Amino acid sequence: MRSSALLFWFATAAALLFALLPGPGWFLAVKPLMLALVLIYFAMEQPEHVGVGTAFLIGLCADLLSGALLGEQALRCAVLVYLVLRFRQRLRFFPLAQQTAAVLALLVNDRVIALWIQLVAGFSLPPTSQWLDLASSTLLWPWLFLTLDRLRYRQRSSGAGSR
Repeated sequence: MRSSALLFWFATAAALLFALLPGPGWFLAVKPLMLALVLIYFAMEQPEHVGVGTAFLIGLCADLLSGALLGEQALRCAVLVYLVLRFRQRLRFFPLAQQTAAVLALLVNDRVIALWIQLVAGFSLPPTSQWLDLASSTLLWPWLFLTLDRLRYRQRSSGAGSR
């Protein structure tokens, strides 16, 4: 149990650091939404580690680190995790291709919420290239899912053998 919580916090910290990576304009346009993907994975596979409140606090940390509108990412993370927890039983048993389509739908919902928040806050419409990160995130999902699953399986098998 302790090692799976460690994996959650390590993956979350890595996702937050990934969000801070600088790069050229094309990279920033297609940079995957790692924090959202990590939260989706753990809300689906280990809901005891991530709840709506935890997601909100992680989103606040992301807001503080990125210098974005305070509370924007927090609200988006909370809504994202709520939706995953609400439909968790269905999402977990989808084949990986269908699960990837569901993750795309969740990320589109996240992007719409971000757009709504920015419009309510008085910001101008973001460029349409901002939607490119949805494609890279969707393509990354199966690999991230399988990698995190493999890491969790190794932890379970090494933890059971040491008892």
